[in-house]
Amino acid sequence: MFRFPAPRARAALAALILPLALAAPAHAQTLVIARDMDVNSLDPHRGFCDTCQIVFSSVYERLVDLAADNKTIIPLLAESWTSNENQTVYTFTLNAGAKFADGSPVTSAEVKWSLERLASLKADPGFLMDGLASIETPDARTVVITMAAPNSELLGILAAPYASIVNAKVAEAAGAASGAGADTADTAESWFLANSAGSGPFTLAAYAADDELRLARNAAYWRDAPAAAEVVIRQVKDSVTQAQMLQSGGADIAMQVDADTAAGLSDPNVVVNTVPSFNFVYIALGAGAEGMPMKMTKPVREAIGLAIDYEGAIDLIVGGEGKLQAAPIPNGFPGTDGLPLPKRDVEKAKALLAEAGVTGPVTLDAVYPSVNVYGVDFNLLMQKVQQDLTEIGIELELQPVTFAVWRERIGATGIPVTAVYYAPDYFGSGQYASFFGLYEGSPWYNRSHAAKAEDAANPNMAEKMAAALAAPADKVDAAFHEVGMEMISDRIIIPVLSPNLILAHRANVEGVRYSACCNLPLAEISVK
Repeated sequence: MFRFPAPRARAALAALILPLALAAPAHAQTLVIARDMDVNSLDPHRGFCDTCQIVFSSVYERLVDLAADNKTIIPLLAESWTSNENQTVYTFTLNAGAKFADGSPVTSAEVKWSLERLASLKADPGFLMDGLASIETPDARTVVITMAAPNSELLGILAAPYASIVNAKVAEAAGAASGAGADTADTAESWFLANSAGSGPFTLAAYAADDELRLARNAAYWRDAPAAAEVVIRQVKDSVTQAQMLQSGGADIAMQVDADTAAGLSDPNVVVNTVPSFNFVYIALGAGAEGMPMKMTKPVREAIGLAIDYEGAIDLIVGGEGKLQAAPIPNGFPGTDGLPLPKRDVEKAKALLAEAGVTGPVTLDAVYPSVNVYGVDFNLLMQKVQQDLTEIGIELELQPVTFAVWRERIGATGIPVTAVYYAPDYFGSGQYASFFGLYEGSPWYNRSHAAKAEDAANPNMAEKMAAALAAPADKVDAAFHEVGMEMISDRIIIPVLSPNLILAHRANVEGVRYSACCNLPLAEISVK
């Protein structure tokens, strides 16, 4: 049986090894960030990851942005906008000064091409354009977006880094395509690994997988230039090494220092701030995965959820620096007030399994990405879940893999039990209903292979979501509360915890903050 080291013991171990120096101090004009990179693509309409959010929002721009309060929509490429009464038609006026890194102007044609490409590539972030009816461009500075149904969250969606506006002429020359058939005609993904075509404060300088990613200041940027001349994101997998780099000056910011390691940081040159986050880590069940030794029915899924020790996971994995989360919608987002928080009930879990005919020990494959995200070591997380589930007669065969292997497996055959994480793309609960809702065509409908399971699809979800998106401002919370209750009842996505965010950086670094859309706004950061 796996035994977990006590949090204090792990903190003491971290404190002993932290003084080791790993690298020379970074130059003041270069901002160095240590993080475990999860890049799956650097194409802004294909990539879907936390590192992607940081890069895309620094290299590209969107029509609108999310303010520092993480709720208010502010102008970016669009200087103004209006919408009709039922929130189906939105009209944007572009800023006349906006230009791409090559000096060409950002026009309505590029906006249309980019948003239609996001929809037509059918990649992971494409769900953000669900319901798009048309985009019209009456003139070079006017964009009219029409939705097939009311969508009160469209402005928030357009603030997401994946709604990046790309220099169409440059991208098309590299094989990019937009519109019908783009999912098969587009050949530009490899080009985006070494090049960029945006209007943001930085450009992509270089990328080496599992090594580092470099951004250079955009010399032609049309707004105030960023303070850093260069940003280097270095691949550093574990928390302790990231903290070592902070202490030695080898990194200016460490993005995944866990709570125990942070507790051992007493260096006056290092600042550690802990803030609540909208991020969360969850267990997901492949109801229709191939090779299942039992039917993953709703009672079985409920039993698995009841067996997890959520409070213990928060104490063990993030040293108490986290919160319970009811549904796959972050705490504090519309509709989450009053949702029932998860509780452990081993006896009820055993009874549900017995009623479902699961009487003997069952072994399930648990394939998950081996990452450290938000201070959560996924290996430790899954070892904890493994230990919890043995109490109800379910044994997990842990299989940590790379993201590439995980994506291939979950798409091809499904995975009985996995662990994943999610960071918001914008402030709004619709993205979670779109991504996690068990209705035909949604990402997790496909990933859980719900079509092959007798009770995984939720016939109410599409209607509930449509009602929430059409709700007037004073009814939005109530409508999304119903959506949240539906997702809880599905028992496919089981949030384990929402870890607090630990922002660790050198004392001479200013402007570090958490963004609900963009993770870490690089253009605001300076090194003194």
